[in-house]
Amino acid sequence: MTDSTIGSTETPVPQDIPAVLGTRVPLVTGGETAYANLDHAASAPCLAAVRDAVDAFLPWYASAHRGAGFASQVSTRVYERAREVLRKFTGARDRDTVIFTRNTTDALNLLARALPRHTSVVLFDTEHHAALLPWRGPNVVRIPAPRTRLAAVAAVERALAACPAGPRLVVLTGASNVTGETLPVAEIAAVARRHGARTALDAAQLAPHRPVSLTGLDVDYVVLSGHKLYAPFGAGALIGRADWLRAATPYLAGGGATKAVTRHETGVGVTWHSGPERHEAGSPNIVGVHALAVACEQLGAHWDALAAHEHALLARLRAGLAAVPGLAELRLFDDEGDRTGTVSFTLDGFEPGWLSAVLSAEYGIGVRDGAFCAHIAT
Repeated sequence: MTDSTIGSTETPVPQDIPAVLGTRVPLVTGGETAYANLDHAASAPCLAAVRDAVDAFLPWYASAHRGAGFASQVSTRVYERAREVLRKFTGARDRDTVIFTRNTTDALNLLARALPRHTSVVLFDTEHHAALLPWRGPNVVRIPAPRTRLAAVAAVERALAACPAGPRLVVLTGASNVTGETLPVAEIAAVARRHGARTALDAAQLAPHRPVSLTGLDVDYVVLSGHKLYAPFGAGALIGRADWLRAATPYLAGGGATKAVTRHETGVGVTWHSGPERHEAGSPNIVGVHALAVACEQLGAHWDALAAHEHALLARLRAGLAAVPGLAELRLFDDEGDRTGTVSFTLDGFEPGWLSAVLSAEYGIGVRDGAFCAHIAT
């Protein structure tokens, strides 16, 4: 890639791709440098173990639940094994279901479609758009984000107390994709339980950094995405209580979701599956699901080492940023608390888009700028 293509909107030609994916990148000032990818919160790179597992599986890739051939049997086993891996990774209850989706956004939209009629939904207005926007109807309560975690718990309690009778759902993120701050998930889930409400946890930003347990946190649903978990192959998951999902109209209509289709004089009659297949119409993304499962196994086996490494990196980053004149780190809460390694900041006198472009073009540092799909929070 030449200097003239830096910042270009044109797609690099194939021979340029290795320069982007390699360990060194060109600089507009001349020469090259080792690339520092600090944009993992948006999409994390593929783990080597995930890449190797995908490469090993690809020769056996075939249809899942759709063939008697050996490759189809292998693919079916790989697909269903992934479901059990996700159950373990999220501490699912015995009767919880695991539904594979495209990503977290897809999973939350599926859950929104499955809510019983007149369900009240409570959430903070600073949520990522994937969690903020799918909910419809007059009983959606979007709470302005409080300044402390304790106030967040109290705000949810007040909102639930004011909800009309009927099903209730609290939707909350585990960790902010903007600031890395975590929310008091267990405490909010306990409040929800006292009010007869269920809790859906958007764990897209939490699951890559901390163990997430449906039973440990006492939440009802967890959603996550492979591309945040070092498995960028287009798979996500919704894990949680099966009853609402079993009773809901299938998310998509098509093959795989049906048990039987018959001809009627007025059209066709359909008997839908009642398990996770009900919401997994179409040929599944077996490769993506396999990659997601392998990534979850890798993370689950190394939590202590990962936490220590991330803590050291975060401490170094925040100390360095604090020494920059005019730099302000963004925060949702005034109180200190647990957080992931995600940090956002502004710098006096510098437009964020320009600053991120300079970091990339002149220093080989990849960061993200903008509103991070959380416009109200930013």
